[in-house]
Amino acid sequence: MPSREEAYELFKKYNKSASLIKHGLAVEAVMLHFAEIFGEEDKEKWGIIGLIHDLDYEMYPEEHCKKTREILTEENWPEDYIHGIVSHGWKICSDEEPKEIMEKVLYTIDELTGLITAVALVRPSKSVLDMKVKSVKKKWKDKSFAAGVNRQVIEEGAEMLGMSLDEIIEETIKGMQNVAEEIGLGGMVTL
Repeated sequence: MPSREEAYELFKKYNKSASLIKHGLAVEAVMLHFAEIFGEEDKEKWGIIGLIHDLDYEMYPEEHCKKTREILTEENWPEDYIHGIVSHGWKICSDEEPKEIMEKVLYTIDELTGLITAVALVRPSKSVLDMKVKSVKKKWKDKSFAAGVNRQVIEEGAEMLGMSLDEIIEETIKGMQNVAEEIGLGGMVTL
């Protein structure tokens, strides 16, 4: 089993962009939060899969998820980790469907963390620490805001999890609040 440190080093080997690294850390934190909600025993696995899910995105954007499978197979990662990661691109860049609860969570929250980040950055506080669901829902309706965020994927994921969109948004915000400083969403600091 890969350790968190090994996963992070591998992720940074393929991703140099600060925004992608922050996204990986945000998704990791949200996955850890949802592992607690669902009473999962292997929280570390959920976190690692969240952290490294976009492993190939910076270097191989046209082969997203496909290249991840190759890299992780070469690194001797377990198949359940690989499938968990690759299935987050289901219907977009992968044919592998999310089946396990952990895979369904990753599928749902990946795009949502991007939307929440975008919402935080236009707020006066520039923070997720004071963010409420209604702030995200307001921007959700504006399709031109964070237009790259696939809202349909988030809705489908919420349905797969049997959770309301409001619940998914609320819990994703909470997960991101746990690492607000590390992901640059701790808010404006006045000197």
